Amino acid sequence: MACIPPHKRHSTVLEKLSPTPGCLVPRFKRYTNLNPAKSYIERTQRSGKIGYANNAISRWFVVGSTHADQFPASVNLEPVSIEALEQRMGGKPLALVNSHLMREECNDQRGSILSRPWASISGTVSQDILSTFEIMKNEMDFHELEIMKPVLVAKFGKVLFHGSPSVSLEDIKESEVTEATLRQLRRTFYTSVPTSYMENIVDVVAPEIGVDFEDEKDIYNVKLSDSRRQDAVISCKCSVTNDNRLELYKVELSQIRHMVIDISCLEKSQDLRLMFCAKRILTSLTDDEKRSIRELINSAVPDTHVKGGLRWPVGKASSGDRYNVIGVWHTISKTYNSPSLRLKVRRADRFDFKTSIGEATNEVVLKLKGIVTELQEPKLQDSVSVMLEDTLKLIWEHFLSYEHSPLP
Repeated sequence: MACIPPHKRHSTVLEKLSPTPGCLVPRFKRYTNLNPAKSYIERTQRSGKIGYANNAISRWFVVGSTHADQFPASVNLEPVSIEALEQRMGGKPLALVNSHLMREECNDQRGSILSRPWASISGTVSQDILSTFEIMKNEMDFHELEIMKPVLVAKFGKVLFHGSPSVSLEDIKESEVTEATLRQLRRTFYTSVPTSYMENIVDVVAPEIGVDFEDEKDIYNVKLSDSRRQDAVISCKCSVTNDNRLELYKVELSQIRHMVIDISCLEKSQDLRLMFCAKRILTSLTDDEKRSIRELINSAVPDTHVKGGLRWPVGKASSGDRYNVIGVWHTISKTYNSPSLRLKVRRADRFDFKTSIGEATNEVVLKLKGIVTELQEPKLQDSVSVMLEDTLKLIWEHFLSYEHSPLP
């Protein structure tokens, strides 16, 4: 493989995808039907492949619409400028933006399901979570060459829409926006959040929800294609030694997604993704495979002047006809932990060798480990539903808006 020349870092994290939130009156008269989206399942990734299980659930729905298939008058589709997405998609994506965000508190509706959107969301996704876990549990027994672990996470960002063969973005702009029309468009869940949002999660939200600081890590994640595993990407987690060399400490396969549910939250500044994945750790690498992978890693040169933070000398980014470097992620992350939650905030600098597109992002991921633990206990379906609703309430109140006030 030819040498990847140094690139100046250029990524500008999108600081705002929606207006600063103000007051919000709940209008949860209806939740859209949750039939699997037929038009599009996201198949592209910043670097490498996204793997979906054969019967993966992929859904999108809206919280906050007022009439059948209609949006409030204050909600519009607006173009957003994200350089990396524009390079991949060939144009600016569109986001649903509410120009009149208001507080969701409404005293005369307190206690009703209309003022508790998390309860309705829980009711609509709980069966998907239960059935997905059963499928994952059955599949884990058949993978002898790798350790599979179920992971349920919540991610925060924006649902973005792109033109499709059946509907162009120009058609959308010239007509009234409806949920039915949006379902015909391609979708991306963009997980980069504003710096101010991420700082607030660390300074305010983490203490409020009772998670304690665990550690801070500086990691390089090298993505490899494998000619003998066409359906997966090998992920090599590495650190930099004191003498500026890359050191490998874990080898995994790309995750398999079993459930992806995206929720456009019209009355919040952030949207929500709930995702159930199988994490796969390789346990059966041969000595030759280990040696080839380690040689690729050892030949990397840490370089702060290139996207992704690593470069390879000419001819050193591949190992024969077996492995090729296809991407690099440099992440600096802080992790916070509690018995039921694991919060990670990270700054990621990515570079895709196949497209030569790089991007820097701020990301917040909440691992719902308490729910997964509860799922593994027999005959506890009711307790899972209660824990899910409580967790979604915590997410709704703490993670979907830019601004929070500290506890008195």
